[in-house]
Amino acid sequence: MPIGKIRWLIIWLIFLVSAVSYLDRTNISIAAPVLKVDLGISDVQLGTIFTAFLIGYAFTQPIAGRLADRFGAYRIIAIGLVWWSVLTAMIAMVSTSFAGAFGLMIALRLMLGIGESVIYPASNRLVANWIPSRERGLANGLIFAGVGFGAGVAPPLVSFIMAAHGWRAAFWASAAIGMVVLAIWLLAARERPEQHPLATPAERDFIAADIAGTAGSAAGSGGSILSWGQIFSSRHVRLLTLSYFCFGYVAFIFFTWFFNYLSAVRGLDLKSSGLYGMLPFIAMAIASSAGGYMSDKLSIRYSKKVGRCYPAALGMALAALFVALATQVADARLAAVVLALGSGSLYLSQSAFWTLSADLGKSSAGSVSGVMNMGCQIGGAAVAQISPVIANELGWTGSFLATSCAALVGAICWLFIDPDAEIKSPS
Repeated sequence: MPIGKIRWLIIWLIFLVSAVSYLDRTNISIAAPVLKVDLGISDVQLGTIFTAFLIGYAFTQPIAGRLADRFGAYRIIAIGLVWWSVLTAMIAMVSTSFAGAFGLMIALRLMLGIGESVIYPASNRLVANWIPSRERGLANGLIFAGVGFGAGVAPPLVSFIMAAHGWRAAFWASAAIGMVVLAIWLLAARERPEQHPLATPAERDFIAADIAGTAGSAAGSGGSILSWGQIFSSRHVRLLTLSYFCFGYVAFIFFTWFFNYLSAVRGLDLKSSGLYGMLPFIAMAIASSAGGYMSDKLSIRYSKKVGRCYPAALGMALAALFVALATQVADARLAAVVLALGSGSLYLSQSAFWTLSADLGKSSAGSVSGVMNMGCQIGGAAVAQISPVIANELGWTGSFLATSCAALVGAICWLFIDPDAEIKSPS
């Protein structure tokens, strides 16, 4: 009797939500060359606006994860979709003539970051609810392919709308897409397998058998929620968080400064920047899924250490190499290709972070992944703010070399993580 595939429908729905979240967060970096002139803001001020989003996003990650654990990820993601669509529309309404436009943009992006903070901790809670442990690498790989897809669609989509109707229209379109996805989410997703009318008894039993075998790792079937002290005291959570900080430092140079780098530093026009600006994100989408699939296969055949930790370390080490090499490439288009190889290599490690945080956290998967993702977003906030400062002193080569060093540190952390470790639940 066929098991059923509704658990994969849930993953593809999260993929879609993930794509929209990255469309909404990266549209500003694509609109930046026009937006900063329209609103009269400098590159350093623009970096502050980028950082405001990441601060709001980063420091609410643990809270977002705990909300998903307490109140259900399905509901929390729906609220998040409404929140960030409304905030995106409000950014489109900021007037050119308003003297406080810079401060208002900081406030709006800060609030947008708070709203978007729910997506991945809540998604990880759904993965723990729906996906057996041996399939979580691929599941997380597909979810984070949504990052590459959303961020990859953003450059041509936003550039096309900007060229025809201006940057504000691009933000209105982003907000409208979010509301359409909200409707799809409400209709097709559910919190747990037993709540979904299309989940077959065979599929429910298949998922439940894995839950029983991993001691409350999903569906909230009696597993105790870990305290913050237990989470923060785990050496493996701390190492995972440090490595994800480094991951975020590398990834977010692409989400914040890459498009501006191609146009303002490398001299590509709007059309070419939109085209070549897609490459890192296409590479992310492909590598995220491929890395997750490879991780699952290696884990089943050998061990979790071989399947989760070693490929993640290798991916981040290759990212360090390619990002450093790109600084030595004179041709702008070839440099974009080499940087895309760097972003793709980085995303070979993406699913391992989220799979391991779900395995470690079990019934507190949302909370553990929220702590981990806070590290990533602090890294993103750091690179958004620090990169133009380094560039002013040492040029953009210095900024990308600093990014390369961060990737190498993140790779080393993976060598000391035990994927079979447990965080003890309260008695």
